[in-house]
Amino acid sequence: MTSPATLPDALQALRDEVAAAPLGLATLGRDAAARTAAEVVHQVDDYLLPRLRDLDAPLLAVVGGSTGAGKSTLVNSILRAHVTTPGVLRPTTRAPVLVCAPADRAAFAGDRVLPGLTRTTGGQAGPGGLQLVTHEGLPAGLALIDAPDVDSVVEANRDLAGQLLAAADLWVFVTTAARYADAVPWDLLRTAQERGTALAVVLDRVPPEAVREVSADLAAMLRSGGLGGAHLFVVEERPLRDGFLPDDQAGPLRSWLHALAADQEQRAAVVRQTLAGALGSLDDRVASVVAAVEEQVTAADALDAAADAAYARARAEVGEAVGNGTLLRGEVLARWQEFVGTGEWMRSLQGQVGRLRDRVTAALTGRPTPAADLQGALESGVEVLLRAEADRAAEATVTSWRALPGGIGLLAGREEELEGVSPGFTGVASDEVRDWQGYVLELVRDEGAGKRSRARLMSWGVNGAGAVVMIAVFASTAGLTGAEVAIAGGTTAIGQRVLEAVFGDAAVRELAARARADLDARADRLLGMEQDRFDELLDEVAPAPDAAQRLRAAVAGLDVARGARA
Repeated sequence: MTSPATLPDALQALRDEVAAAPLGLATLGRDAAARTAAEVVHQVDDYLLPRLRDLDAPLLAVVGGSTGAGKSTLVNSILRAHVTTPGVLRPTTRAPVLVCAPADRAAFAGDRVLPGLTRTTGGQAGPGGLQLVTHEGLPAGLALIDAPDVDSVVEANRDLAGQLLAAADLWVFVTTAARYADAVPWDLLRTAQERGTALAVVLDRVPPEAVREVSADLAAMLRSGGLGGAHLFVVEERPLRDGFLPDDQAGPLRSWLHALAADQEQRAAVVRQTLAGALGSLDDRVASVVAAVEEQVTAADALDAAADAAYARARAEVGEAVGNGTLLRGEVLARWQEFVGTGEWMRSLQGQVGRLRDRVTAALTGRPTPAADLQGALESGVEVLLRAEADRAAEATVTSWRALPGGIGLLAGREEELEGVSPGFTGVASDEVRDWQGYVLELVRDEGAGKRSRARLMSWGVNGAGAVVMIAVFASTAGLTGAEVAIAGGTTAIGQRVLEAVFGDAAVRELAARARADLDARADRLLGMEQDRFDELLDEVAPAPDAAQRLRAAVAGLDVARGARA
């Protein structure tokens, strides 16, 4: 029996599946799921894997909160040193500052924690960086991060703040007497509650006369939100001294943090609480990604089905038009009358005189023979039919995609080119029809290879016999009426009887069937090439059918590994 994967290995497998979650179609739940997937990947990379691999590493406390809440001032006041710069302008903190004891520098200098942020020492970090500061005022076993504002007007700051909070063993959440009931802080506090994160709340800038009332109100809100176990610290509104809070205001938080660092068992309890909460939250968070992937599969199937239906209709319409006599109208009908209607054609079947006369006439006048005229008209008619149906299929697919989830995003910037046939379609269609005519003539030539039939075929001519076979393919008279039936159906029947005299009735039926099958295959190939334009667009972003199942299996694997570790 295969033993379950270790917890870090199972977590890595889940992380990789979430990172690869196919969310390319602009469906209703795509954006929210993409954010959740990115948050899960960041938390696994920034916190869960590093913490699982080193449970005894220093505890990381992230100091976060609203704009202007006084986070940087609080960090400096805890250390009694200016290690981070409070901002005068908003937004303030642009790059996070990590402060640790000199003895813990190695634990944070590499990419073990927050591997995506470049470390900077000796100066402020730029965007995408993390300023690393060591200071004797912080005991070993504890590190603080001064994070960007969670409600910054700069999106990158907000995203980074959320990422840092997800990487924390402990949140030190800073708000003010004026803003503690704001929506954004409470969204994050609810997130802390859902993930079981260890939490301390600092209520800053409280007027001394309102301390009891405001702190009691906030404490009640925390209990109501399931956060009654959070440590609450109140900092009164007092003048700063050399940029620091009065020691009696910053002292209680400093003492609590130092005690936490000094008590290995208590520190380990905080780590276990946050680690277990973060791991436990993955099931529901990944479930939302799974639901979005299933939505992607459904949307992709609908888009694929719409294209299939449009081009299936086009194939059916081409097949119907080929077989019901529709093509034996207009120019084709005129050329067919010219070919068989004078009576000279029938007389030419008795010898080579007519065929020789046609050749001499064509050479002297520069005009093609009636058989060549007929083949040209057929070629043009089939090309027009193929283009018309390919155009209709493209337009129908675009129309359907506009109305389906994910379709508009796929069409963006391409609608004009996709609403009709591709630029090279006409040339390819012409080549296919000419090749089909050549195939029919070759069929006739091969069928007439026997000694008896060869003499009769030679007297008639391959082109003439081939023209009759081509007309036989289109000669079902369901689409014709009146005189058209008499002309197209009657003369075709005469031509067919003559061919039967040359080859035999079974051979003639086989010739017509093979010619029709080859034309159908060429039409199918042409329309398939046109549909490929849509299929390729969809294939670039469509999820594999088992994408959601792989995610579920990764979650199940993590649950098994957690159980084994417990």
